[in-house]
Amino acid sequence: MRLASIFRIFDCTNARPSSSYIYLDFSLYGGAESLTEGRFIAPSSNRAPRRTIVETGTANENSKHIRPPQDPSDFLWLMTEEPHRSRRMQILKAHPQVTKLMGHEPLTKWVVLGVVSLQLAMAWMLRDTSPVSPLFLLIAYAVGGTANHNLFLAIHEITHNLAFKGIKANKFLAMFANLPIGIPYSVTFKKYHLEHHKQLGVDGVDTDLPTRIELLLLNNVAGKTFFCTFQILFYALRPGFVRAQKPTGWHAVNIGIQLVFDAVLVQLGGWKPLIYLIMSSFFAGSLHPCAGHFIAEHYLWDGLEQETYSYYGPLNILAYNVGYHNEHHDFPSIPWTRLPALRALAPEFYDTIPSHPSWPMVIINFIRDSEVGLFARAKRQPKGVSSIPLMAKSSSNASGNSSGNESDSGSDGKKTD
Repeated sequence: MRLASIFRIFDCTNARPSSSYIYLDFSLYGGAESLTEGRFIAPSSNRAPRRTIVETGTANENSKHIRPPQDPSDFLWLMTEEPHRSRRMQILKAHPQVTKLMGHEPLTKWVVLGVVSLQLAMAWMLRDTSPVSPLFLLIAYAVGGTANHNLFLAIHEITHNLAFKGIKANKFLAMFANLPIGIPYSVTFKKYHLEHHKQLGVDGVDTDLPTRIELLLLNNVAGKTFFCTFQILFYALRPGFVRAQKPTGWHAVNIGIQLVFDAVLVQLGGWKPLIYLIMSSFFAGSLHPCAGHFIAEHYLWDGLEQETYSYYGPLNILAYNVGYHNEHHDFPSIPWTRLPALRALAPEFYDTIPSHPSWPMVIINFIRDSEVGLFARAKRQPKGVSSIPLMAKSSSNASGNSSGNESDSGSDGKKTD
Protein backbone atom coordinates (compact mmCIF):
# COMPACT_ATOMS: atom_id res chain seq x y z
CA MET A 1 0.00 0.00 0.00
CA ARG A 2 1.28 3.42 -0.96
CA LEU A 3 2.42 5.53 1.99
CA ALA A 4 -0.05 8.35 2.64
CA SER A 5 -0.23 11.17 5.11
CA ILE A 6 -2.78 11.22 7.86
CA PHE A 7 -4.68 14.48 7.66
CA ARG A 8 -7.07 15.71 10.27
CA ILE A 9 -9.94 17.73 8.78
CA PHE A 10 -10.63 21.11 10.29
CA ASP A 11 -13.80 23.13 10.06
CA CYS A 12 -12.52 26.42 8.55
CA THR A 13 -15.27 28.51 10.03
CA ASN A 14 -14.65 27.67 13.68
CA ALA A 15 -11.23 25.96 13.57
CA ARG A 16 -12.55 22.88 15.43
CA PRO A 17 -11.29 19.45 14.33
CA SER A 18 -13.86 16.98 13.08
CA SER A 19 -14.13 13.52 14.54
CA SER A 20 -13.13 11.78 11.35
CA TYR A 21 -9.73 11.04 9.83
CA ILE A 22 -8.97 10.37 6.18
CA TYR A 23 -5.86 9.31 4.30
CA LEU A 24 -4.57 11.79 1.71
CA ASP A 25 -1.64 11.54 -0.68
CA PHE A 26 -0.09 15.01 -0.40
CA SER A 27 2.22 14.26 -3.32
CA LEU A 28 -0.81 15.07 -5.45
CA TYR A 29 -1.29 18.57 -3.99
CA GLY A 30 1.77 20.41 -5.31
CA GLY A 31 3.39 21.07 -1.94
CA ALA A 32 0.27 22.19 -0.06
CA GLU A 33 0.13 21.35 3.64
CA SER A 34 -3.63 21.70 4.09
CA LEU A 35 -6.80 21.56 2.00
CA THR A 36 -7.57 25.21 2.72
CA GLU A 37 -4.25 26.64 1.57
CA GLY A 38 -4.71 29.41 -0.97
CA ARG A 39 -8.48 29.53 -0.56
CA PHE A 40 -10.46 32.60 0.49
CA ILE A 41 -11.84 31.76 3.93
CA ALA A 42 -15.06 33.47 4.92
CA PRO A 43 -14.18 36.64 6.85
CA SER A 44 -14.45 36.66 10.59
CA SER A 45 -17.08 38.74 12.33
CA ASN A 46 -14.57 41.47 13.23
CA ARG A 47 -14.05 42.47 9.60
CA ALA A 48 -15.60 45.81 8.63
CA PRO A 49 -18.98 45.53 6.89
CA ARG A 50 -19.11 45.74 3.14
CA ARG A 51 -19.24 49.40 2.08
CA THR A 52 -20.40 49.19 -1.54
CA ILE A 53 -23.59 47.80 -3.02
CA VAL A 54 -24.79 46.35 -6.30
CA GLU A 55 -28.05 47.94 -7.42
CA THR A 56 -29.46 44.63 -8.64
CA GLY A 57 -28.17 42.66 -5.66
CA THR A 58 -30.23 41.48 -2.70
CA ALA A 59 -29.65 42.78 0.81
CA ASN A 60 -28.00 39.48 1.70
CA GLU A 61 -25.69 39.60 -1.32
CA ASN A 62 -24.73 43.21 -0.62
CA SER A 63 -23.74 42.33 2.94
CA LYS A 64 -21.23 39.63 2.00
CA HIS A 65 -17.56 40.15 1.21
CA ILE A 66 -16.42 38.25 -1.86
CA ARG A 67 -12.72 39.15 -1.70
CA PRO A 68 -10.12 39.34 1.07
CA PRO A 69 -8.88 42.82 2.06
CA GLN A 70 -6.10 44.48 0.10
CA ASP A 71 -2.51 44.47 1.33
CA PRO A 72 -2.09 47.90 3.01
CA SER A 73 1.67 48.04 2.46
CA ASP A 74 1.46 49.02 -1.22
CA PHE A 75 -0.82 50.10 -4.02
CA LEU A 76 -2.53 47.50 -6.21
CA TRP A 77 -0.37 47.24 -9.34
CA LEU A 78 -2.19 46.08 -12.46
CA MET A 79 -0.86 44.93 -15.81
CA THR A 80 -4.14 45.27 -17.69
CA GLU A 81 -5.69 48.27 -19.41
CA GLU A 82 -8.24 50.41 -17.60
CA PRO A 83 -11.84 49.18 -17.88
CA HIS A 84 -13.58 52.12 -19.53
CA ARG A 85 -12.37 51.79 -23.10
CA SER A 86 -13.52 48.20 -23.48
CA ARG A 87 -16.86 48.84 -21.75
CA ARG A 88 -17.44 51.85 -23.99
CA MET A 89 -16.91 49.64 -27.05
CA GLN A 90 -19.33 47.05 -25.65
CA ILE A 91 -22.01 49.67 -24.99
CA LEU A 92 -21.58 51.23 -28.42
CA LYS A 93 -22.09 47.79 -29.93
CA ALA A 94 -25.09 46.91 -27.77
CA HIS A 95 -26.70 50.36 -27.83
CA PRO A 96 -25.52 52.36 -30.87
CA GLN A 97 -28.12 55.05 -30.08
CA VAL A 98 -25.91 56.13 -27.17
CA THR A 99 -24.19 58.58 -29.52
CA LYS A 100 -27.36 60.67 -29.50
CA LEU A 101 -26.65 61.54 -25.87
CA MET A 102 -23.32 63.16 -26.73
CA GLY A 103 -22.82 66.89 -27.20
CA HIS A 104 -22.80 70.15 -25.28
CA GLU A 105 -25.42 71.16 -22.69
CA PRO A 106 -26.67 74.80 -23.00
CA LEU A 107 -28.04 74.74 -19.44
CA THR A 108 -24.54 74.62 -17.95
CA LYS A 109 -23.69 78.28 -18.54
CA TRP A 110 -26.85 79.44 -16.77
CA VAL A 111 -26.18 77.25 -13.73
CA VAL A 112 -22.64 78.65 -13.58
CA LEU A 113 -23.96 82.21 -13.80
CA GLY A 114 -26.39 81.56 -10.97
CA VAL A 115 -23.84 80.00 -8.62
CA VAL A 116 -21.19 82.66 -9.31
CA SER A 117 -23.80 85.35 -8.62
CA LEU A 118 -24.79 83.62 -5.37
CA GLN A 119 -21.20 83.52 -4.16
CA LEU A 120 -20.52 87.14 -5.03
CA ALA A 121 -23.70 88.19 -3.20
CA MET A 122 -22.75 86.18 -0.11
CA ALA A 123 -19.21 87.57 -0.13
CA TRP A 124 -20.55 91.13 -0.32
CA MET A 125 -23.09 90.54 2.46
CA LEU A 126 -20.31 89.32 4.78
CA ARG A 127 -17.93 92.20 4.10
CA ASP A 128 -18.55 93.64 7.58
CA THR A 129 -18.65 90.28 9.43
CA SER A 130 -15.67 88.87 11.30
CA PRO A 131 -14.20 85.80 9.54
CA VAL A 132 -13.94 84.01 12.90
CA SER A 133 -17.56 84.63 13.87
CA PRO A 134 -19.91 81.61 13.97
CA LEU A 135 -22.17 83.18 11.31
CA PHE A 136 -19.28 83.73 8.88
CA LEU A 137 -17.95 80.20 9.40
CA LEU A 138 -21.39 78.60 9.11
CA ILE A 139 -22.22 80.39 5.86
CA ALA A 140 -18.75 79.71 4.46
CA TYR A 141 -19.19 75.98 5.16
CA ALA A 142 -22.86 75.37 4.39
CA VAL A 143 -23.43 77.84 1.56
CA GLY A 144 -19.97 78.72 0.32
CA GLY A 145 -18.55 75.20 0.54
CA THR A 146 -21.49 73.74 -1.35
CA ALA A 147 -21.47 76.50 -3.98
CA ASN A 148 -17.74 76.36 -4.62
CA HIS A 149 -17.85 72.58 -4.79
CA ASN A 150 -20.49 73.02 -7.46
CA LEU A 151 -18.11 75.36 -9.30
CA PHE A 152 -15.27 72.83 -9.01
CA LEU A 153 -17.49 70.39 -10.85
CA ALA A 154 -18.69 73.01 -13.31
CA ILE A 155 -15.06 73.47 -14.32
CA HIS A 156 -14.76 69.67 -14.52
CA GLU A 157 -17.74 69.59 -16.88
CA ILE A 158 -16.48 72.50 -18.98
CA THR A 159 -13.04 70.87 -19.20
CA HIS A 160 -14.66 68.31 -21.52
CA ASN A 161 -15.97 71.16 -23.74
CA LEU A 162 -19.54 70.36 -22.76
CA ALA A 163 -20.91 73.88 -22.22
CA PHE A 164 -20.38 75.24 -25.74
CA LYS A 165 -19.41 73.79 -29.10
CA GLY A 166 -16.29 75.93 -29.35
CA ILE A 167 -13.06 75.48 -27.39
CA LYS A 168 -12.41 79.14 -26.54
CA ALA A 169 -15.94 79.70 -25.22
CA ASN A 170 -15.52 76.74 -22.89
CA LYS A 171 -12.15 77.99 -21.67
CA PHE A 172 -13.48 81.45 -20.83
CA LEU A 173 -16.57 80.04 -19.10
CA ALA A 174 -14.27 77.87 -16.98
CA MET A 175 -12.30 80.99 -16.01
CA PHE A 176 -15.57 82.74 -15.11
CA ALA A 177 -16.58 79.78 -12.92
CA ASN A 178 -13.10 79.97 -11.38
CA LEU A 179 -13.62 83.53 -10.06
CA PRO A 180 -15.37 82.71 -6.72
CA ILE A 181 -12.82 79.99 -6.00
CA GLY A 182 -10.23 82.70 -5.48
CA ILE A 183 -7.24 80.78 -6.86
CA PRO A 184 -6.62 80.42 -10.63
CA TYR A 185 -6.62 76.76 -11.64
CA SER A 186 -9.10 76.06 -14.46
CA VAL A 187 -6.51 75.95 -17.26
CA THR A 188 -4.06 73.86 -15.24
CA PHE A 189 -6.82 71.46 -14.23
CA LYS A 190 -7.83 70.75 -17.82
CA LYS A 191 -4.53 69.20 -18.90
CA TYR A 192 -4.21 67.14 -15.74
CA HIS A 193 -7.78 65.94 -15.93
CA LEU A 194 -7.64 64.83 -19.56
CA GLU A 195 -4.49 62.87 -18.72
CA HIS A 196 -6.42 61.28 -15.85
CA HIS A 197 -9.00 60.06 -18.40
CA LYS A 198 -6.57 58.94 -21.07
CA GLN A 199 -4.11 57.22 -18.73
CA LEU A 200 -6.16 56.25 -15.70
CA GLY A 201 -3.97 54.85 -12.96
CA VAL A 202 -0.66 55.35 -14.77
CA ASP A 203 1.96 56.17 -12.16
CA GLY A 204 3.64 59.52 -12.72
CA VAL A 205 1.02 60.62 -15.26
CA ASP A 206 -2.35 60.39 -13.50
CA THR A 207 -1.88 63.01 -10.77
CA ASP A 208 -5.10 61.94 -9.05
CA LEU A 209 -3.08 59.06 -7.59
CA PRO A 210 -1.52 59.36 -4.13
CA THR A 211 2.27 59.20 -4.03
CA ARG A 212 4.29 56.66 -2.06
CA ILE A 213 5.29 59.31 0.50
CA GLU A 214 1.59 59.95 1.17
CA LEU A 215 1.04 56.23 1.65
CA LEU A 216 3.95 55.95 4.09
CA LEU A 217 3.04 59.02 6.17
CA LEU A 218 -0.76 58.92 6.18
CA ASN A 219 -1.59 55.22 6.39
CA ASN A 220 -3.43 55.37 9.73
CA VAL A 221 -6.53 56.97 11.23
CA ALA A 222 -4.76 60.23 12.13
CA GLY A 223 -3.13 60.43 8.72
CA LYS A 224 -6.37 59.73 6.86
CA THR A 225 -8.19 62.34 8.95
CA PHE A 226 -5.49 64.86 8.01
CA PHE A 227 -5.79 63.87 4.35
CA CYS A 228 -9.58 64.23 4.30
CA THR A 229 -9.44 67.57 6.10
CA PHE A 230 -6.85 69.04 3.73
CA GLN A 231 -7.49 66.99 0.61
CA ILE A 232 -8.09 70.10 -1.49
CA LEU A 233 -4.45 71.05 -0.84
CA PHE A 234 -3.25 67.59 -1.86
CA TYR A 235 -5.12 67.85 -5.16
CA ALA A 236 -3.83 71.38 -5.70
CA LEU A 237 -0.16 70.78 -4.83
CA ARG A 238 0.50 67.14 -5.75
CA PRO A 239 0.36 67.64 -9.56
CA GLY A 240 3.14 70.22 -9.44
CA PHE A 241 5.46 67.77 -7.71
CA VAL A 242 4.51 64.75 -9.81
CA ARG A 243 4.13 66.24 -13.30
CA ALA A 244 4.69 69.98 -13.61
CA GLN A 245 3.13 71.68 -16.61
CA LYS A 246 4.85 74.01 -19.05
CA PRO A 247 3.13 77.44 -18.80
CA THR A 248 1.15 78.59 -21.83
CA GLY A 249 -0.65 81.74 -22.84
CA TRP A 250 -3.90 80.30 -21.50
CA HIS A 251 -2.30 79.87 -18.07
CA ALA A 252 -1.32 83.55 -18.14
CA VAL A 253 -4.85 84.61 -19.09
CA ASN A 254 -6.35 82.50 -16.30
CA ILE A 255 -3.94 83.93 -13.72
CA GLY A 256 -4.38 87.48 -14.98
CA ILE A 257 -8.18 87.42 -14.91
CA GLN A 258 -8.22 85.89 -11.43
CA LEU A 259 -5.73 88.37 -9.98
CA VAL A 260 -7.63 91.34 -11.40
CA PHE A 261 -10.90 90.00 -10.01
CA ASP A 262 -9.38 89.42 -6.56
CA ALA A 263 -7.82 92.89 -6.54
CA VAL A 264 -11.08 94.59 -7.51
CA LEU A 265 -12.98 92.61 -4.88
CA VAL A 266 -10.53 93.66 -2.16
CA GLN A 267 -10.58 97.24 -3.35
CA LEU A 268 -14.36 97.47 -3.24
CA GLY A 269 -15.17 95.36 -0.17
CA GLY A 270 -11.95 94.83 1.75
CA TRP A 271 -10.30 91.52 2.49
CA LYS A 272 -13.27 89.76 4.10
CA PRO A 273 -15.13 88.94 0.85
CA LEU A 274 -11.98 87.35 -0.57
CA ILE A 275 -11.42 85.48 2.70
CA TYR A 276 -14.98 84.18 2.43
CA LEU A 277 -14.40 82.87 -1.10
CA ILE A 278 -11.11 81.16 -0.29
CA MET A 279 -12.52 79.73 2.93
CA SER A 280 -15.46 78.40 0.91
CA SER A 281 -13.01 76.67 -1.44
CA PHE A 282 -11.21 75.08 1.50
CA PHE A 283 -14.45 73.78 3.04
CA ALA A 284 -15.58 72.51 -0.38
CA GLY A 285 -12.59 70.17 -0.47
CA SER A 286 -12.47 69.27 3.21
CA LEU A 287 -14.85 67.41 5.54
CA HIS A 288 -17.88 68.39 3.47
CA PRO A 289 -20.64 65.94 2.42
CA CYS A 290 -20.04 66.62 -1.28
CA ALA A 291 -16.28 66.13 -0.93
CA GLY A 292 -16.86 62.43 -0.43
CA HIS A 293 -16.86 62.09 -4.20
CA PHE A 294 -13.10 62.69 -4.34
CA ILE A 295 -12.55 59.44 -2.44
CA ALA A 296 -15.58 57.56 -3.73
CA GLU A 297 -14.62 57.75 -7.39
CA HIS A 298 -11.38 55.77 -7.67
CA TYR A 299 -10.34 54.30 -4.31
CA LEU A 300 -10.60 50.52 -3.99
CA TRP A 301 -13.17 49.13 -1.57
CA ASP A 302 -14.12 45.79 -0.05
CA GLY A 303 -11.01 44.09 -1.41
CA LEU A 304 -12.31 44.52 -4.96
CA GLU A 305 -10.12 45.53 -7.90
CA GLN A 306 -12.79 47.81 -9.36
CA GLU A 307 -11.10 51.12 -10.23
CA THR A 308 -14.11 53.41 -10.62
CA TYR A 309 -17.30 53.65 -8.55
CA SER A 310 -20.53 55.52 -9.14
CA TYR A 311 -22.91 57.08 -6.63
CA TYR A 312 -26.59 57.58 -7.52
CA GLY A 313 -27.84 59.50 -4.47
CA PRO A 314 -29.46 62.95 -4.10
CA LEU A 315 -26.22 64.94 -3.70
CA ASN A 316 -25.71 64.58 -7.44
CA ILE A 317 -28.13 67.46 -7.92
CA LEU A 318 -25.52 69.75 -6.33
CA ALA A 319 -22.59 68.23 -8.21
CA TYR A 320 -23.35 68.05 -11.94
CA ASN A 321 -24.12 64.33 -11.58
CA VAL A 322 -20.44 63.57 -11.06
CA GLY A 323 -21.57 60.60 -8.99
CA TYR A 324 -22.33 58.88 -12.30
CA HIS A 325 -18.62 58.34 -12.53
CA ASN A 326 -18.38 55.04 -14.36
CA GLU A 327 -20.77 56.50 -16.89
CA HIS A 328 -18.68 59.67 -17.16
CA HIS A 329 -15.40 57.81 -17.71
CA ASP A 330 -17.03 55.52 -20.26
CA PHE A 331 -18.45 58.46 -22.22
CA PRO A 332 -16.80 61.79 -21.30
CA SER A 333 -18.62 63.48 -24.20
CA ILE A 334 -22.01 62.93 -22.58
CA PRO A 335 -22.94 65.98 -20.44
CA TRP A 336 -24.11 65.86 -16.87
CA THR A 337 -27.81 66.18 -17.68
CA ARG A 338 -27.78 63.01 -19.79
CA LEU A 339 -25.68 60.69 -17.63
CA PRO A 340 -28.79 59.26 -15.90
CA ALA A 341 -30.17 58.49 -19.37
CA LEU A 342 -26.96 56.61 -20.19
CA ARG A 343 -27.36 54.48 -17.09
CA ALA A 344 -31.02 53.83 -17.94
CA LEU A 345 -30.05 52.89 -21.49
CA ALA A 346 -27.45 50.32 -20.40
CA PRO A 347 -28.45 49.01 -16.95
CA GLU A 348 -26.84 45.65 -17.68
CA PHE A 349 -23.46 47.42 -17.60
CA TYR A 350 -23.97 49.76 -14.65
CA ASP A 351 -26.50 48.28 -12.23
CA THR A 352 -24.51 45.05 -12.02
CA ILE A 353 -21.29 46.55 -10.60
CA PRO A 354 -20.73 47.90 -7.07
CA SER A 355 -21.49 51.55 -6.32
CA HIS A 356 -21.48 53.77 -3.25
CA PRO A 357 -24.74 54.44 -1.39
CA SER A 358 -23.50 57.59 0.42
CA TRP A 359 -20.80 60.23 -0.09
CA PRO A 360 -20.66 61.39 3.57
CA MET A 361 -20.24 57.79 4.74
CA VAL A 362 -17.42 57.33 2.26
CA ILE A 363 -15.38 59.89 4.22
CA ILE A 364 -16.25 58.33 7.57
CA ASN A 365 -15.51 54.80 6.41
CA PHE A 366 -12.30 55.85 4.68
CA ILE A 367 -11.01 57.30 7.94
CA ARG A 368 -12.05 54.52 10.33
CA ASP A 369 -11.69 51.34 8.24
CA SER A 370 -8.29 49.66 8.15
CA GLU A 371 -9.20 47.97 4.86
CA VAL A 372 -9.09 51.24 2.91
CA GLY A 373 -6.58 54.06 2.90
CA LEU A 374 -4.07 55.88 0.71
CA PHE A 375 -2.85 52.46 -0.43
CA ALA A 376 -6.25 51.58 -1.90
CA ARG A 377 -5.61 52.73 -5.45
CA ALA A 378 -4.89 50.78 -8.62
CA LYS A 379 -1.72 51.79 -10.42
CA ARG A 380 -0.02 50.90 -13.70
CA GLN A 381 3.51 51.46 -14.88
CA PRO A 382 3.93 53.98 -17.71
CA LYS A 383 4.04 52.66 -21.24
CA GLY A 384 7.37 51.06 -21.99
CA VAL A 385 8.07 50.01 -18.38
CA SER A 386 7.80 46.24 -18.24
CA SER A 387 8.32 45.66 -14.52
CA ILE A 388 6.47 46.66 -11.39
CA PRO A 389 7.95 47.56 -7.99
CA LEU A 390 9.27 44.58 -6.05
CA MET A 391 6.86 45.24 -3.18
CA ALA A 392 3.92 45.56 -5.52
CA LYS A 393 1.18 43.10 -6.10
CA SER A 394 0.46 42.15 -9.68
CA SER A 395 -3.14 41.41 -10.47
CA SER A 396 -5.70 41.17 -13.20
CA ASN A 397 -8.51 43.64 -13.71
CA ALA A 398 -11.72 42.88 -11.82
CA SER A 399 -13.89 43.78 -14.77
CA GLY A 400 -12.50 40.90 -16.78
CA ASN A 401 -10.97 43.09 -19.47
CA SER A 402 -8.04 41.62 -21.35
CA SER A 403 -4.74 43.40 -21.68
CA GLY A 404 -4.58 45.58 -24.76
CA ASN A 405 -3.57 48.88 -26.24
CA GLU A 406 -2.95 52.09 -24.36
CA SER A 407 -6.11 53.54 -22.84
CA ASP A 408 -7.92 56.33 -24.64
CA SER A 409 -10.65 57.04 -22.11
CA GLY A 410 -10.43 60.74 -22.83
CA SER A 411 -12.19 60.14 -26.12
CA ASP A 412 -15.45 58.45 -27.00
CA GLY A 413 -15.68 59.53 -30.57
CA LYS A 414 -16.01 63.22 -29.75
CA LYS A 415 -13.38 65.91 -29.52
CA THR A 416 -12.46 66.74 -25.93
CA ASP A 417 -9.91 69.47 -26.49
